Amino acid sequence: MRLYDFAGAPNPRRVRIFLAEKGIVVPVELVDLRARAQHEPGYVARNPSATVPMLELDDGTCIAESVAICRYFEALQPEPRLMGTDARDQALVEMWQRRMEIDGFMAAGEAFRNATPGFKDRALAGTAKVAQIAALAERGRERLDRFFKFLDKVLSGRDFVAGSRYTIVDITALVTVDFAGWSKLKPGPELGNLAAWYERVASRPSAKA
Repeated sequence: MRLYDFAGAPNPRRVRIFLAEKGIVVPVELVDLRARAQHEPGYVARNPSATVPMLELDDGTCIAESVAICRYFEALQPEPRLMGTDARDQALVEMWQRRMEIDGFMAAGEAFRNATPGFKDRALAGTAKVAQIAALAERGRERLDRFFKFLDKVLSGRDFVAGSRYTIVDITALVTVDFAGWSKLKPGPELGNLAAWYERVASRPSAKA
């Protein structure tokens, strides 16, 4: 088993935090995104999306996508349960996870990739050339502003996004807030619930993974 990783990217960080919470150690191979190693033919043959992270199993099976990798490890080692307990809880965690990804994480990516000079012709992940669109960068910034305000309301009266327990939802939300910072976008000081939650989750040892 081997995890293909890059320390500077937000998606692999989600998996690293997840594994740290479970105390799972996996051999790691670094994929230098700055050198575009993810576009090398051998890597693309195993992961056509040309992204990290990717988990390669001993039988050669390759699993890409952060949440899919996390789900694999959740099944291997259920405790601590980070993706829900019973059917109801699992559905709620999945619901909140999707909201964090669509409304927050994707917005951060939209803002960053469409405005950062180093991502010229790379506005979307993958091997195809995709031009940056300034209007999408601005829309991403607007979406993040709404996301921060929404998250602050969600966190009123609760310690974690999906309820009373730390889950993968908090991992995605934490990484999203930090990812937004790459575009110099931060929650306003008036969002006290969000600030208190951020302090709780960012202070966990796993956040440094």
